[in-house]
Amino acid sequence: MRRAMPGREKEIVMTPKSTAVLAASLLGISALAGCAASGAESTTTVRVVGYSVLQAANESVLEDFLATDAGAGVRFTESYGASGDQSRAVLAGQPADEVHLSLEPDVTKLVDDGLVAADWKDNATRGICTQSIVVMVVRPGNPQNISTWSDLVEPGVEIVTPNPASSGSAKWNLLAAYGSVLAEGGSEAEAQQYLTALFAHAVALPDSGRDATTAFTGGTGDVLLSYENEAILARQSGADFDYVVPESSILIQNPCAVTVDAPPAAQAFLEFQKTETAQQGYAQTGYRPLVNVTDLVVKGANDERNPFPEPKVLLTVDQDFGGWADANVRFFDAGKGIITMIQAEAGR
Repeated sequence: MRRAMPGREKEIVMTPKSTAVLAASLLGISALAGCAASGAESTTTVRVVGYSVLQAANESVLEDFLATDAGAGVRFTESYGASGDQSRAVLAGQPADEVHLSLEPDVTKLVDDGLVAADWKDNATRGICTQSIVVMVVRPGNPQNISTWSDLVEPGVEIVTPNPASSGSAKWNLLAAYGSVLAEGGSEAEAQQYLTALFAHAVALPDSGRDATTAFTGGTGDVLLSYENEAILARQSGADFDYVVPESSILIQNPCAVTVDAPPAAQAFLEFQKTETAQQGYAQTGYRPLVNVTDLVVKGANDERNPFPEPKVLLTVDQDFGGWADANVRFFDAGKGIITMIQAEAGR
């Protein structure tokens, strides 16, 4: 039997005023309650379950959707946390109409359990609602002169990155690190040696990307491996640090899907998230837009008018790691995954 595992939740609602109720109020009609009941529009609740970094970015997107005709009478409840934890919570019974998670395997688990339809990727964006890249967040002025992946394993450098056992962000970070060695012509064995060294330099492995940012801003470590959008958002919120876009990074693609029993409003919201209006909203909090957004200025970016520079090498899971179905087992399987075993051997 499933049990609910609620995360941090909040509620947003925008319901159009009933003109019948307003008229009744102005005229002092004694049958006000009856007019209100007949004139008020019904409310549909859409329950969004997302990964931790998404929370602030969704604020403006939800508000913009509620201002559309499709958003009339819609109420949102939201729950955010580490992506893997959120996926497991939904499997355990947490209510969800839309899931917006860090990586594809967290949605695949829901497909396997019959909670999300198998064709969830059959659309123009292949099931993706937001995207970013991995960057290196450093102390103000970059005192350790960190600019490359090899700099992370120099003597004395302390790294903060989330734990891949719970965080989707961590998996993106570690694949970017592993792939950086291959991008320079290194072998699989050399890539594994590099990951061993990276874990030796890790001083904190928080549960989520947001928790990792909190640890770093609190004074832990010299460098934080993070989403670019998380770094930009933190700077918008007053965090005092710099970030570096390395020559080699990976394209982070965050999937979204509605559950099989979701109301039509959930599908309408999912489709809205991929529009220029919503992608503009996501871009303002540091996400790289899925569609062309003109005259984009992003506060907190290294260059506000050119906020999303292209790395020299941009890896993708599909092209460089065989897709998530293979990569998740090969690198992160609990018993035999390459990175899982490296992490265990490092005692982390």
